[in-house]
Amino acid sequence: MDETTALTDQGPAPEDLPKIPSEPAPPIFSRFLFVDVAALRAKQLRRGARVRLGEDVPLAHKAERVAMEEVRRGLVEYDVPDPKVAAAAKENE
Repeated sequence: MDETTALTDQGPAPEDLPKIPSEPAPPIFSRFLFVDVAALRAKQLRRGARVRLGEDVPLAHKAERVAMEEVRRGLVEYDVPDPKVAAAAKENE
């Protein structure tokens, strides 16, 4: 127990970092889509997801504001389903 080991600050391990897309998501021009994507991301943040903004955001910000900024910067991946495929899937049930 007398031995001491020096701990080096190498930063977080790669698996501890949040997954950030390699290229930004396409900009969202629809206000409704923006709100939907940001709301889903805020839900993830409230459940413990890591913030993708890095050191740019103080911890006092609400999850909704952080989510909107992440979506605005293109850091959140989203997928819009094709309405024709969704309608066809409902008809087949």
